[in-house]
Amino acid sequence: MADTSSPRSSLGDSLTQSGAEARHRELATEHMLFQTLVYIERQFPGLFDHLEQSIDRLGDHASDETKDDDAVKEIARLFVQSLRRTAG
Repeated sequence: MADTSSPRSSLGDSLTQSGAEARHRELATEHMLFQTLVYIERQFPGLFDHLEQSIDRLGDHASDETKDDDAVKEIARLFVQSLRRTAG
């Protein structure tokens, strides 16, 4: 029986696969970091306050038209809010 599937080595497949792999790594890393921070906050209350206070010093390191310090800060604020909800 002949293999009629597309070759796996095409550039489009490679880019899709690397994009998917990068997304999977990002999701896994974010989950592990999130759960670690919740655990630490439960053991040592005050971590979330410290993180929240540090947001004003956060910025986007881009040096082109995509630079958006406010967007980075908003993502950090939402992350801390989510941490607080999860930690209860």
